Amino acid sequence: MAEEFKRLSRDLVYRGSIIDYYKDTVQVPNGNIVKWDFIGHKGAAAIVAVRDDGKLLMVRQYRNALDRYTLEIPAGGLNGPDEPTRTAAARELEEETGYKAVKEPEFLISIRTTVAFCNEKIDIYVADQLEKTGQNLDEDEFINVEAWDIGDLTEQIYNGTIQDSKTVCAIMAYYHKYIEA
Repeated sequence: MAEEFKRLSRDLVYRGSIIDYYKDTVQVPNGNIVKWDFIGHKGAAAIVAVRDDGKLLMVRQYRNALDRYTLEIPAGGLNGPDEPTRTAAARELEEETGYKAVKEPEFLISIRTTVAFCNEKIDIYVADQLEKTGQNLDEDEFINVEAWDIGDLTEQIYNGTIQDSKTVCAIMAYYHKYIEA
């Protein structure tokens, strides 16, 4: 089916720090030429951090796009295209929560957040043996760390309080694989 669509051009409109915005010109199956937006993302990693008592470490931070605070799993962008996502997830865990994974995090799931116009891919991991080290936040990060029961988090997903796609996917996948199984 992809052969019915033909990209004629991809023109860079704006290069940002975490995304690049392009205008694509595409020929569709009926022969018409259309313009589509495309957001190129450098990739990201996230982690479900499980304390010894079974509570999950969550980060509460202000999100400009929503103009409010959100409750999320720790996550961040890759430092470069060749950085392994497992390395990035472990780094973000320590930077944002002040906890380090004692053993290598286990892969949980990969997600594509907005397939209609963006190629962002987030690989999500699980770390269940944690050691306290201390937060190491970037100068523009202001993050509060909170520990939550999985049941309370799933309730917040179903009542619409938690809407962040990576967090919803991660919590539900973790619940299905480790709690419900």
